[in-house]
Amino acid sequence: MAKKQKKSTEKPEKTVEFKEPEKTEERLKPAGRGLKPSPSLNTLNRMERETIVIWKKPITTIYYALMEVSNKAIEFFYKLLSHKVLLLLIFVTIGLAVYGYHAPGEHQQYVQKIEKHILWWSWWVLLGVLSSIGLGSGLHTFLIYLGPHIAAVTMAAYECESLDFPEPPYPESIQCPTTKSDIAVGFWNIVSKVRIESLLWGAGTALGELPPYFMARAARESGKEPDDEEYREFLELMNADKDKEVKLSFGDKIKSYVEHNIHRMGFLGIMVFASIPNPLFDLAGITCGHFGVPFWSFFGATLIGKALVKMHVQMSFVILAFSENHAETFVKLLERIPAVGPHIRKPISDLLDKQRKALHTTPGEHREQSTSLLGFALSAMVTVMILFFFLSIVNSLAKDYHKRLWERKRRQNKVE
Repeated sequence: MAKKQKKSTEKPEKTVEFKEPEKTEERLKPAGRGLKPSPSLNTLNRMERETIVIWKKPITTIYYALMEVSNKAIEFFYKLLSHKVLLLLIFVTIGLAVYGYHAPGEHQQYVQKIEKHILWWSWWVLLGVLSSIGLGSGLHTFLIYLGPHIAAVTMAAYECESLDFPEPPYPESIQCPTTKSDIAVGFWNIVSKVRIESLLWGAGTALGELPPYFMARAARESGKEPDDEEYREFLELMNADKDKEVKLSFGDKIKSYVEHNIHRMGFLGIMVFASIPNPLFDLAGITCGHFGVPFWSFFGATLIGKALVKMHVQMSFVILAFSENHAETFVKLLERIPAVGPHIRKPISDLLDKQRKALHTTPGEHREQSTSLLGFALSAMVTVMILFFFLSIVNSLAKDYHKRLWERKRRQNKVE
């Protein structure tokens, strides 16, 4: 009996197997209402930083901007203290310059002339920088300042039959000389008259392309999540370009073409893209900074392309367009435009006539000052653009200080 019981206990137990249902195509797809990943602290910090603008938080934005300016000034001062020899040379140079500027003597006529030229040249460099960054809104200072200056010199050269404009008032204003010049007025003589202003403006546009380069380079070296919107778009474009399933728009394809060719061609590619009117050249700076292109390779190619090649093309176009008889031909062509042609021709003809009469005024002669509606609208637009540019600088400084506070807080949390 014991054996039987032992055998009965050794019988294998029955197991029940659960089989998963076979997957069918009729199975319902997820509704997408499940758990969503929460954003990272960096993302939340960036989202909060984007709200710090003067039209949303004016008091906070102004306070942060002032604090950032003071912090940058203190940092710059401590950096100078670490270079004591350089700091000594700077103070000695400034002291000698101030003494020479105020001390009476025969040298004052040269001081005034040097001061005038430095201010005049600095003005064109500044306009070039502002044009490159668009005054915060895509405004091109060539169309408002340099182009009209070249056109005025060209028209004056043919009207006066000379380029020996008396100084002063040139270059602030132009008056025909009382004596005829022995040098014939020609294309290359006009080019040489406006070349310095044009080259300085082109150099300013090259300087204005450096911020995207340094921003992308610093973000790549730090490995942190970028704050700049254009740089984030650049990274998204790179990822989308690698994914063959993603279809790029026409604009994204152009940006991808620019990025690939600049990275592949190097110095020559940067120079080519800088030599042509290219609204996507900011992408070139971001690309070069991201891939670690050396600074002098990027800046040298940009300077050659913008200040030498592109500037001479633009300068030549304006000189030819406003040379003798070409301006009148252009005005006559405007008159042929249906309906609005005659209305456009009259104010432009009046403006050209006033410009010619102003060239033949003598020093001290009273000249009637009249402001046209077009001139007033242009001045108002430039004022608004400059104000918007100033506000964008304030917003940028405030966001930099917010980022500074975030970095400080994160370091403190690591220490604790």
